[in-house]
Amino acid sequence: MLTPALRDAAYRWIADDPDPGTRAELQALLAAALAGGAPGDAAELADRMSGPLRFGTAGLRGPVRAGPSGMNVAVVRRATAGLAAWLTGRGDGGRPVVVGRDARHGSEAFARAAAEVLAGAGFAVHVLPEPLPTPVLAFAVRRIGAVAGIQITASHNPPADNGYKVYLADGAQLAPPVDAEIEAAITAAPGAFSIPTAPVRTVVDPVEDYLARVASLPRGGARGLRIALTPLHGVGGRAAVHALSRAGFTDVHVVGSQAVPDPDFPTVAFPNPEEPGATDALLALAAEVDADLAIALDPDADRCALGVPGPDGMWRMLSGDETGVLLGDHLLRCGGYTDPLVATTVVSSSMLGRIAQAYGARYAETLTGFKWIVRGGPGLVYGYEEALGYCVDPDAVRDKDGIAAAVLAADLLAGLRARGRTLLDRLDELAAAHGVHLTAGVSLRMEPAARDAVVARLGAQPPQGWEIDRPAPDVLRLRRAGERLVIRPSGTEPKLKAYLEVVEPVTDGLDEARARATDRLAALRAEVGDLLQEA
Repeated sequence: MLTPALRDAAYRWIADDPDPGTRAELQALLAAALAGGAPGDAAELADRMSGPLRFGTAGLRGPVRAGPSGMNVAVVRRATAGLAAWLTGRGDGGRPVVVGRDARHGSEAFARAAAEVLAGAGFAVHVLPEPLPTPVLAFAVRRIGAVAGIQITASHNPPADNGYKVYLADGAQLAPPVDAEIEAAITAAPGAFSIPTAPVRTVVDPVEDYLARVASLPRGGARGLRIALTPLHGVGGRAAVHALSRAGFTDVHVVGSQAVPDPDFPTVAFPNPEEPGATDALLALAAEVDADLAIALDPDADRCALGVPGPDGMWRMLSGDETGVLLGDHLLRCGGYTDPLVATTVVSSSMLGRIAQAYGARYAETLTGFKWIVRGGPGLVYGYEEALGYCVDPDAVRDKDGIAAAVLAADLLAGLRARGRTLLDRLDELAAAHGVHLTAGVSLRMEPAARDAVVARLGAQPPQGWEIDRPAPDVLRLRRAGERLVIRPSGTEPKLKAYLEVVEPVTDGLDEARARATDRLAALRAEVGDLLQEA
C-alpha cells in the first residue's frame, strides 16, 4: 500500500537525485504505485525507500538501482560528502584521497561522483586511470600518503550489485568506531543535488610500483611452473599475468571465456571462487594444458583460490584454510623476520598457531574480517581468513591481496616441485607435524530475531561438556578436547553460521588420523545441526 509518508519520501528523493536516469526510474515506479497498477509496485517502492545502505565490512554494498537503499550516484554523493566531512573534522581537509573502481555496472559513474564530491570539498583527489584490482587501490593509499581511499566494487557479489569500499591512511579497511562516525556524517549530509562538486583531472597510476613490489615477494629461485588462471570476468587478469611474469612465472594460461572484464559474469552462476561450479572452466583448462597450479581470482582480485592435481590426476580446489597454512608456513620458513606476528580469525583453522609456535613467531586470533586481521598487533608479517583472503605483504597492502598471494603460491610450489614434491605433500608434512586439522561450515537460514535468540540461549546455557567464551557480543566460541565450534550471525544475510574444527594427533599414521578426524567432524556436524535446530 502506498502511504502518504512513502509517497512524500519518494518525492523528496527524486527532487534531490542529480542523475536523470535513476530519477526517471524512481519517478516511473512512483507513478505506477500512485496509479494503483501492479500489486507489487508499492512494495517495490517501499523496498527502494526502506532506508539507507549501511556500512558493513568496509563500506556500502547493494543492488544498482534508484533510491536510498540502492547503489546510485545520489547515494555515492551523500556517502562521499559524509566521508569528506569526517576527514575534515579530523584535520585532514585538503589532503590527498585516491579513488579507484572495478568494471561492474555503474562503477565508472560512481567513481566519478565520489571524486567530484571530494574535489568540491577541497581535497587533492587522485583517480586511478582505469578499472583496477582493489589491492592496487589499497597499495596506492599508502604509496602516495593519502588520508583515505575509495574503491567502487562489490567484490564477488552477484552482477546486479555494486559497492563503495573505504580505506583510511594506514591502508586498512574501516573498523569501529570509525564506521559508525562516518555513517553518522552521511546521515547528516544534505541532499545529493545540493552537495558541491568540482571536476577532477589528476590521475595517478600506481600499477608499475605495485607490480614491482609483488614481483619482489618470491623467496626461492625455482621458476619451472605451468599455471592456469582465471580472473572470473573481473579486473585482475592482466595485472596477475604481469605480476607472475615479472616474478619469473611466464608459462601462464588464462581461461579465454573469463579473461576480459564483463559486469554480467556470463559464464558463472555466482562470481565467487568458493561457489560450486565457479572454477570448473579453470580446472578444465588446467587439465588440458597439464598445468602444475590453477589460480582463481575473485572479480576485484583481493581473493585467491588455488587448485591442484591429486595423485590420481584429478584436479581439486584447496580450501581457504589449506592455502592459508601453506602460505603462512612458507613465509615463516623462509625467515628474515624479527619477532614476527601471524594472524587469522576465530573461525579459521587453528593450525597456523601451531606453525607459528614451531618457528618461534607470535600468533593472534581476531574477529572475522581483514579490518581486524591487519590490526592484530605490531610486527604483522602475514594474515589470512578461511574465505580465501591472504595478506602476504602487510607493509605494502594492509588488506587481502589475491595477486600477491598467487605469486607467493607459485613461488612455494616451484620450490617444492624442484625437489619432486607438491603442495599436497607439504600439507601432509604439516599435518604429520601439527596434527590433522579439519574444518567445515554449517549455515542455517534464520530471520535476525530467531538467530539472535539462538545465540542468546546458547550463551546463557552452553551445551554440556563445552567451555565457552565470547570473542564479541554476538559471537560464541565453544571448545572441548580437540574440537572447536564458533557460532555467529551472518553480517550480510539472514543466516546463522557455525564454524567447526576437529584436531586429531598423528600417532599411528597419517591416513588413520585423517580417517578418525573425518569421522569426528561428521559427528560434530550432526551434533551442531541438532543443537542449532533445538535452540
